[in-house]
Parts: sequence; C-alpha cells; structure tokens
Amino acid sequence: MATMEDFQKIDLRVGRIVAAEPFPEARKPAYRLRINFGALGERTSSAQLTRRYQPEDLVGRLCVAVVNFPARQIGPVRSEVLVLGGIPGEGDVVLLQPDAEVEPGTPIA
Repeated sequence: MATMEDFQKIDLRVGRIVAAEPFPEARKPAYRLRINFGALGERTSSAQLTRRYQPEDLVGRLCVAVVNFPARQIGPVRSEVLVLGGIPGEGDVVLLQPDAEVEPGTPIA
C-alpha cells in the first residue's frame, strides 16, 4: 500500500497543451505534446491519446500531469512529464482535466 507520504512526493500540476503533433516513431500510437506549466515553463511529453483525440483538438486544453518524474527517452522524444488519463480499454486513454478554468502550473492535491 502507498502511504500519504508517498503520494505527497508526487508533484501533480495543471498544464495547458500548446502544441500537439503525431509521433510516428513511438512503438504505440502517440502524440508529441508541448505543455505550458506557468512558472515551471514548458515541458514535452509523449501521450497515447490518438484513439479519442486529433492533435488540433488537444491544443488549448488543460491537462493534469506528473511534473517531477525523471525524464524518459522515447525514441527521439525526451518525455519530461507524465500526462494522466483514464484507461477504459486497451489503447484508449481519456485525458484527465479540470472541470473549470485554472492557471497553468496550479498544483493538484
């Protein structure tokens, strides 16, 4: 079981997707995202959102991401944050996002 102390080590933040493009080099279908986290700056991520979203539908949306995991190299992309989503089925990810407008960089508790 994870403890509250374990959870508190994870830095979850709201970000705004500022760019989304196909990432054909990924093993599983994915997009390369650039996300603005306010004072934390912009970060890059690879996200498997291709079943439900087109790149142009993602730009401007808020999302929730873990911003303090170590970066991972995914093919030619350095994924700096982990974008969160629900997984209703294999290869299907529903973007986790706030239900009201908040500033990029807002912490999640």
